Amino acid sequence: MFAQVLSSAVVGLDGVLLEVETDILNGLPAFNVVGLADRAVEESKERVRSALLNSGAYLPSKRITVNLAPADLPKEGPSFDLPIAISILIASEQLKADVSDALFLGELSLNGNLRHSKGVLPIALFAKEKGFKNIYIPEENVNEAAVVDTVNIYPVKNLKQLYFHLTNQKLIEKKEHVPYSEEGFEKDSAFDMKDVKGQEFAKRALEIAAAGGHNILLKGPPGAGKTLLARSLPSILPPLVFEEALEVTKIYSIAGLLGKQPIIKKRPFRNPHHTTSYVGLIGGSANPKPGEISLCHRGVLFLDEFPEFSRQVLEAMRQPMEDGSVVISRARDRVTFPTRFMLVAALNPCPCGFFGDKTHECTCSPSQILKYQKKISGPLLDRIDIHVDVPPVKVEKITGEDEALETSDKIRARVKKARKRQSERFKGSKIVANSDMGAREIKNFCKLEKEALELAKNAMIKLCLSARSYHKLIKIAQTISDLEGKEQVSKNHILEALQYRPRSYFER
Repeated sequence: MFAQVLSSAVVGLDGVLLEVETDILNGLPAFNVVGLADRAVEESKERVRSALLNSGAYLPSKRITVNLAPADLPKEGPSFDLPIAISILIASEQLKADVSDALFLGELSLNGNLRHSKGVLPIALFAKEKGFKNIYIPEENVNEAAVVDTVNIYPVKNLKQLYFHLTNQKLIEKKEHVPYSEEGFEKDSAFDMKDVKGQEFAKRALEIAAAGGHNILLKGPPGAGKTLLARSLPSILPPLVFEEALEVTKIYSIAGLLGKQPIIKKRPFRNPHHTTSYVGLIGGSANPKPGEISLCHRGVLFLDEFPEFSRQVLEAMRQPMEDGSVVISRARDRVTFPTRFMLVAALNPCPCGFFGDKTHECTCSPSQILKYQKKISGPLLDRIDIHVDVPPVKVEKITGEDEALETSDKIRARVKKARKRQSERFKGSKIVANSDMGAREIKNFCKLEKEALELAKNAMIKLCLSARSYHKLIKIAQTISDLEGKEQVSKNHILEALQYRPRSYFER
């Protein structure tokens, strides 16, 4: 007998239709799985065999062939266990049911229970797009899929429960759709801007970076508070809007990092160590997986000790930072992952950290300082919008009485208003924040007063700004304007934006 059950696989961040075909013929007992399956799929034979027997069914003592189509698409992971088991039950006439409008997904344990599976959200979105009515997934994944509407989501505990449902003996209660809401969003309580003593200039720069999604570089001696500033940044970032939350949750779902949370509302903050490999940061492997620059999509990538990262790794970030995506090509696959992130980099001015510091003597030789500075290329620095010097904190700021410093909640409220203005401005386009704008969008959306335009032109000539630097200047000024709720970019906005240009040895 022949049977076909539909499932789905994930390629990149999107689901694709997968047909699980089972044919049972007379002959010597055999169980073969074909269709470019990896080791985990090959081992599904033993899991399915035990799951069927422990669920009260049987595996026919005949020649069983399971084909995963399309045959040229690499299949990986154990999530095809459930559709394989259902197709065998139908082909062996142990189950009579119409499953043509349903997708099945899940890993089986030996006793027939279903385990948590990766990539459920992209597959649920695919089911909605293609018009499938029902999707059967492990109970542990149900909250993840419940954000998708117009599809009946059925949480399955075990194979026996699904058998009773498909034969109408005992129906499984479908999971109700859960609309997305920003309620439940919690900022990182461990860090707050009010705990940062002094550094008003740096905190203002971080507020601008958060409001416009700009990359920022913090340069200063050890102990100046660069790391504390960077770790406090997520506390002033607004929660993800629904479209952003779906993008981020899909990435974490296929990476197996979603955990028990149904959907990610908080912007990701990733802080890889400087020994991170090229594949770890950019993404890759034989079956391409997202790297750190994709895991922090719509969030923050914090690179502490910036010059200590491998030159090859840092240079590989240039194209993803510019395009907002990274294409990973392999002999069999070519996948694209999104990489719209805020880069926050922190570095010392020299190996000892005290070059240019008035309170400590630098012990580095000129050649050591020059070598250290050249670890980061000019083109990479040119892709960082805001450069901030973080000086040592004055003694009176640390030992004095606590001042009435602004909390992260107050700053985040201003950032949310600025982001809302940008959302309204870019409605109908793929642009989310000012940092995403290209030359065409800058021309269409950024309205400069006459004095501001003249100042920007003079700055480009006298400071020898590149086209990219000029566009960065306008984008930062636009963000400052959004924070103040202004309709046009004024001269003062341009003047403040000019303060965040690279200085000293960063001048290019």
